[in-house]
Amino acid sequence: MTQKIERAKYGAAAYEKLTGTLPIPFPREMGPNCMKYLQEVVDSGLTLDMVSRFEQAFAAELGVKHCIATPGCTPALASLAAAFNFAPGDEIIVSPITDYGTVQGIVKEHYIPVFADTAPGTVNISAETIAPCITDRTRAILVVHKTGLLCDMDAINALAEKHGLIVYEDVCQAIFSSYKGRAAGTLALAAGFSFDSEKTLGSDVGGCLVTNDDALAERMRFIAHSRGATFEPGFGRKHIVAGYANRMPSCTAAVTLAQLEIIRDQVTHIDAMARLLTELVADIPGVTPLPIPDYQDVYSCWMFGLSIDPTAFRCTVDDFAQQLVDAGIPGAGTARYYLIPACCTFLEESARARTYPYSLPPASREYHYSADSCPTARDFLETFIRWSTICAKYEPEHCALAAQIVREVAERNRV
Repeated sequence: MTQKIERAKYGAAAYEKLTGTLPIPFPREMGPNCMKYLQEVVDSGLTLDMVSRFEQAFAAELGVKHCIATPGCTPALASLAAAFNFAPGDEIIVSPITDYGTVQGIVKEHYIPVFADTAPGTVNISAETIAPCITDRTRAILVVHKTGLLCDMDAINALAEKHGLIVYEDVCQAIFSSYKGRAAGTLALAAGFSFDSEKTLGSDVGGCLVTNDDALAERMRFIAHSRGATFEPGFGRKHIVAGYANRMPSCTAAVTLAQLEIIRDQVTHIDAMARLLTELVADIPGVTPLPIPDYQDVYSCWMFGLSIDPTAFRCTVDDFAQQLVDAGIPGAGTARYYLIPACCTFLEESARARTYPYSLPPASREYHYSADSCPTARDFLETFIRWSTICAKYEPEHCALAAQIVREVAERNRV
């Protein structure tokens, strides 16, 4: 008898059982031209190139030369990993607090993920935490702008340049966040974005890659869209590399294009609400919201997070989170599963068994993957609580209500 696995849910299905008094993203606001663009696809009999239309619009909005549309953020980053064409066993440094989609492509290309610890008090890595991880096998640094908060890219880029490393960005939770006047996704060689339905620019699904590098853009299209195939007259397709069919569907492109037309106003509003909520929560003793860096001009917040001082309260962190849910904050909870070296148990199994690519000499180190691999990130997540997307539906009264709920739970459990 086949054992039934409880599979993870995504998109609206992950939100359908949430209850509370604060807004959630669903049902989504849809761009006013959504049906118009979908109808154009249908009326054309699938001859309309809506994907290129979206790519051009997104590239122009972000201010980059190239956008390559994909079915989602995970295939976007996987295609980018393949396009780099590193050797099996080469190392990519990446944040330990992220999502599996960040590392999937690294693993599938037989590169080795090396998790830098996070900087104290935040969910992100820094130049200081990356530096000790660099070896002669390091080829790239994958920077994750978790929850919409941006890493300090000038310092990271300077470190990478010193060692001759590529830097690329996971912007899946930070669309149109801004660093010293520059948009997330334009701060390194290339970047991956998410348009999954729960994300800030939420389509039915979808993602893309962006870059200003002409050669990399051409290789990403070759890998992601053409399955690594060339055409030989008299023969046909020849697959000279192992590519993908990671092409965005036309109807997804139509919906995403419509959503792109309303995203700037939404991000401006989200930024204001996230900063207001951060200010209100910071005033509660024993509770510390995620710090917004001074260098961040726009905070396209996808998820609100706070830490509690466990010595200040009688209850556990998990109990505190559950009381927030009971009081009306949808989806409040701990986020230990974001610690990728702990949640991706197959990594430790492979490293211990020295299976490919861990069997390749010369390894630069003994690889270990567990919660203890990144103690600062581990300890941070032990007292961290986050809740559902800070969406464009939030208004000042919702921020005030959320802060009031946090304050009441804190006072009820204070030592």
